[in-house]
Amino acid sequence: MNFLKKIFKTSDESSKDEINKQNVVLSLDDSFVHNFIKRGGKFLYCLKKEDVTKSLLNIIEENNWNSITFINKDLGSYIASIDIKTDSKFNPINPLFTTCEYLISENGSLLFSSNQIKEKRLSTLTNDFIVLATTSQIVKNMGESLTGIKNKYSGKDLPTNISPIKNYTTHINSDENFMNYGTNNSKNLYLLLLEDL
Repeated sequence: MNFLKKIFKTSDESSKDEINKQNVVLSLDDSFVHNFIKRGGKFLYCLKKEDVTKSLLNIIEENNWNSITFINKDLGSYIASIDIKTDSKFNPINPLFTTCEYLISENGSLLFSSNQIKEKRLSTLTNDFIVLATTSQIVKNMGESLTGIKNKYSGKDLPTNISPIKNYTTHINSDENFMNYGTNNSKNLYLLLLEDL
């Protein structure tokens, strides 16, 4: 009897090991969210524009922020109904409410350009970011995001100062790429992801 138990037990264990070793293929958006959260990002999914305003209000109240910075005039409609002081110039004390160029699925990073951060280095800006992005901005990798920027702005001035944020907790300073040595783009980042597909 023990002999049979051993046989069946080992076959059960080997099938569990086989299941655990199988690769799980996630969709582009699921992969982005998984990698983003794994790196410490805070993610809020929004079905409509009203959800963005509600989530923004909750973030502001949760952090007891009295003022917020935004330079993109289009974002004003989301803040208009919220009782908070606003600033249109970068302030290292205020959280920054902004957009981004792309969301990169393979590593959960966000790509910014001079359209969002002007000529400023990410490391010189506030530690608190609230980013509004849409599901159509999710791309597979950095190559696709750079190609997307080139195509999006063809015939116009290409943005400069293209920079990613890869870590979303400000106490982490570990980049896997040696070319990023000495720079710390880690931010306390909330992502408001608006469904547009």
